[in-house]
Amino acid sequence: MKNMPSYIRSLAVALGLAATCLSGAARGKEPAAWTLQAGDDRVRVEVDGQLFTEYRFRGFAKPILYPVLGPGQTPMTRSYPIEADRAGEAHDHPHHKSIWFAHGAVNGVDFWSEKGRIEHVRLVKVDEDASRPSITTDNRWLAPDGKLVATDTTTIAFLTLPGARAIDLQVVVHASNGEVKFGDTKEGMMALRTHPNLRLDNDPKRGVTTANGKSVNSQGVQDGAMWGQRAAWVDYWGTIAGKPVGIAIFDHPQNLRHPTTWHARSYGLVAANPFGISYFEGKPKGSGDYTLAQGDEIAFRYRIVLHEGNAQQAGVAKLYSAYAAE
Repeated sequence: MKNMPSYIRSLAVALGLAATCLSGAARGKEPAAWTLQAGDDRVRVEVDGQLFTEYRFRGFAKPILYPVLGPGQTPMTRSYPIEADRAGEAHDHPHHKSIWFAHGAVNGVDFWSEKGRIEHVRLVKVDEDASRPSITTDNRWLAPDGKLVATDTTTIAFLTLPGARAIDLQVVVHASNGEVKFGDTKEGMMALRTHPNLRLDNDPKRGVTTANGKSVNSQGVQDGAMWGQRAAWVDYWGTIAGKPVGIAIFDHPQNLRHPTTWHARSYGLVAANPFGISYFEGKPKGSGDYTLAQGDEIAFRYRIVLHEGNAQQAGVAKLYSAYAAE
C-alpha cells in the first residue's frame, strides 16, 4: 500500500476494517431475541426463549415486576406476598412486592403502604424492538375515596449487558388534576425487595437463615451505613443456589436531587427516594417536600441491573458511567 494513491489507501483501510467487524460479528454471540406477550393482566417478557420478568398491571394495589430472573435464570427478588408459600422468606411488609414504584405521601395519600391505589388505565404500546423492547402504560393514582390525585406514563425497557440483564424505568408523573405534592417521608420510591439470600442479615424468627448478602454504593459506603446516604447507585450481591449474583439500582443524573438519598435496609429493601430529606439528613420536617403545579410533570428515571458476581467483578461503576452517558 506504500505506493498507492492516498484515496485508494483510505478505501483499502476502510474495507479492511469493515471486513474485520463483519468477521467479528459472525464469530460473536447473536443479539438477544426478545418476546413481549400482552395479556389481560400482565405482559410476559422473554429473552432467548426464557422468562425474564412479567409486568403485572392488575391484581395488586400498584403495577409490579415479578418474577425477576437474573443470570442463569436466578430469581432475584422476594416471592412474598405474590407467592406466600416459599420457604425461607420473611412474611413482613406485604407492600414490598418485588419491584415497584410508589411514594408514601402524595397529596397526603400513602401509596407506599397501599392506602391509595396506582391503577392501570391502558397499555399504550408494547414494542418488540430488537435492541431495546419496551412497554409503555398509563396509570392513575387514586386516593382511598376514589379521588384522582395524579396520573403517570410509565415506560419500561429491557436490555442485555455483558454478564447482566437490565431494566430501564421511566415514570413521568403528571399533575393532571390540581397540584401534586410529594411529601417528606422515607417511605418511597423506586424500590425492590431482594431475594432473601441477598439480605445483609438473617431473621430466624421469620424463617430467614440463608442471608449472605453484601452491599456498597457509588461512594464506597458499605452495608447498613448506606441508609440515607446520597449515591448515584447502590448494589447488593450474594450467592443464590450456588451462583454469585447481584442487583443494582442506578439513579439517572437528570433525576431530581441527584445523587438521590437511599432507603436501603439490611433486610433487602432497596429504594431510591429523593424526598425523605428530614429522615435521611436530619433537616427540618418538610425539607424534602416537592410540589408540581397543575399541568406540570416530572420524570423519574432508573436502571436496574441484574449481574453476575459482586459489584467489582460486574464492573457496576463502569456500567453506571455508560448509563449516565446515554
